[in-house]
Amino acid sequence: MAAQVILPVLDEAEALPWVLGRIPRSYTPIVVDNGSTDGSGTLAADLGARVVHEPRRGFGAACFAGLLAADTDVVCFMDCDGSLDPRELPLVAGPVHSGQADLMLGARRAEPGSFPIHARAANRLLALELRRRSGLALRDLGPMRAARRQALLDLGLRDRRFGWPLEMVLVAAAAGWKIDEIGVTYRARSGRSKITGTFRGTARTVRDMTSALR
Repeated sequence: MAAQVILPVLDEAEALPWVLGRIPRSYTPIVVDNGSTDGSGTLAADLGARVVHEPRRGFGAACFAGLLAADTDVVCFMDCDGSLDPRELPLVAGPVHSGQADLMLGARRAEPGSFPIHARAANRLLALELRRRSGLALRDLGPMRAARRQALLDLGLRDRRFGWPLEMVLVAAAAGWKIDEIGVTYRARSGRSKITGTFRGTARTVRDMTSALR
């Protein structure tokens, strides 16, 4: 079952070979370079990935650019920092392919040292609010996820920053989608995270997601 994997990238040259080298054979990577200065886009192209350039900074902007560039029925999204194992993509995409789920999330099973305490606390609070607002029994925001491309476009998601993943779940739930999650491995990323690795990055993510909640 074929699917394209949208990989938003900002200075991930260190992790790219590992990530792209583990993409399952029936999954095609679309690397969205969101203004990297470390040669990530060129490296991804050299490694055989399709590269899309999105000059407007923002996680959601990169994800949306990848969604527009994709052309398979089912698309996946995944962080490209080496914290998630692409070999687990079929676990997340499978239920969408079979029709068991409209949106499938990969809930993180964190390995020791992979999830800083401030980021874990922020994620827990956001997941609690997500459960309260959506009525879904979710425990994570799901940095690895899968859905049908056209259905995602039809949702009309507007956030172009870090609120994108949260908005997707909330709007999909309001539209009556079948949403579920499955555990995926979460490991220490390559290099220092621009999001969970710093208090500032975590605060920025929380701010954007709070805005999406509003």
